[in-house]
Amino acid sequence: MMLMPDLLKALKSPEHRWAWVVAIVADALQVGAFPFFAWGALSPADDVIDLVVAVVLSRILGWHWAFLPTLAAELIPGVDLFPTWTAAVLYVTVQRIRSKEPEILPPDPASTGMLPNRSQQK
Repeated sequence: MMLMPDLLKALKSPEHRWAWVVAIVADALQVGAFPFFAWGALSPADDVIDLVVAVVLSRILGWHWAFLPTLAAELIPGVDLFPTWTAAVLYVTVQRIRSKEPEILPPDPASTGMLPNRSQQK
């Protein structure tokens, strides 16, 4: 589950902000101009927008596997009504933010004195 702080962390990076803008504009264009894009893979304008968005997002955020199923889903008629690019950017940015958080490990037993003394082992 994504929390609001994760989203706010994602928006601090200029790259993430630009990726969000590109994804939201692309999805809004495809929903707003639905009659032009209703045919999915049969619409050349839809294909051009999706390819450009995929390339731009890959340049901004780097390649991520989430862009591939998003691009494939955009070829299905009617799927353009769902904000697939925005969902992909949400997934990628939150995943990258969470992966940069330090991993908290349990304390080492040797440093806490939790290991038995050799004299106690005999």
